[in-house]
Amino acid sequence: RPHPRSYGTFPRVLGYYCRERKLFDLPTAVRKMTALPAERAGLRDRGRIAAGLAADLVIFDSGRVADTATFDDPQRFPIGIEHVIVNGVAVVEKANTTQARPGRWLRRL
Repeated sequence: RPHPRSYGTFPRVLGYYCRERKLFDLPTAVRKMTALPAERAGLRDRGRIAAGLAADLVIFDSGRVADTATFDDPQRFPIGIEHVIVNGVAVVEKANTTQARPGRWLRRL
């Protein structure tokens, strides 16, 4: 049985720590989950939205996003995540997973 944060780490940060507890603003939370780790890992084409970079996007409702996994039911998906695009291909559409698997292993550039 996985830990509940396996399914809800980032939604928990966005919903609980950012929106509810107001420990930091939304742009700071998003940067801590995207650009900052990409920079640290040396992934220059990830973590930001700009022409010529990889098209990895998560479209979420900032007023609704939340983790739903518990220790009793650790494999519950979060709510409020409407679309996920990996390498320009939709893997979640209208909150439903697709069969697409466009991810790949990444190496430092």
